[in-house]
Amino acid sequence: MTQNVDDLHERGGARDIIHMHGSLTMALCAACGHRWPCRTELTVASQCPACQSVGSPRPDIVWFGEMPYHIARIEAELARADLFVSVGTSGAVYPAAGFVQMARQAGIRTLELNLEPSLGSHWFHETRNGPAGTIVPDWAEETLAALASVDHLP
Repeated sequence: MTQNVDDLHERGGARDIIHMHGSLTMALCAACGHRWPCRTELTVASQCPACQSVGSPRPDIVWFGEMPYHIARIEAELARADLFVSVGTSGAVYPAAGFVQMARQAGIRTLELNLEPSLGSHWFHETRNGPAGTIVPDWAEETLAALASVDHLP
């Protein structure tokens, strides 16, 4: 699950990404609700391919005050998780800022990887601070090494 609206996760090889704040690679018609892949600039002259409305297409991005997408799926995935990891967020914008509390209440281990402590750092079992380019690969390497050692137990 990501709050990012870019496609960096997909370009990095990740699959099945839940974009809770939408995607810059998609457009949304404010008139009819139609969504479509769109990598071209939207202007006041843009036309919806479904209803032909002019000026209604916009980036398929959740603006402040709008409800994020896929909340039910996010909550279902969170309920199935063994570990909740938050990477690079202020911890100030809800509902995402509340996911750590939901995880803790469900008995899920929680980890924050962030440049500095977020507003919700106190909710996490563990917090590691530093640049994401350093702490995320270090944590991933440590985690993979621990899993490899478990795989070799008799």
